[in-house]
Amino acid sequence: MSGGTISNQIRTLRFLAGEMSQAELGQKIGVTRQTIAAIEAGKYSPTLEAAFRIAEVFGKPLDEVFQWRSGG
Repeated sequence: MSGGTISNQIRTLRFLAGEMSQAELGQKIGVTRQTIAAIEAGKYSPTLEAAFRIAEVFGKPLDEVFQWRSGG
């Protein structure tokens, strides 16, 4: 599989959701604040389950929260 990156709108969505903290989002989906920070920064790709849970928290479709850019 060639490289690619997953970008996301988590920071923006947290801000729009009453400035939800990374820790609050982590609690809602069952991961640590550090995990949310790493996902948000693009250093870590979430599991499919975590990605769907994050989208569900914000009431958004998955592709509005995460965008895949292939490195081709």
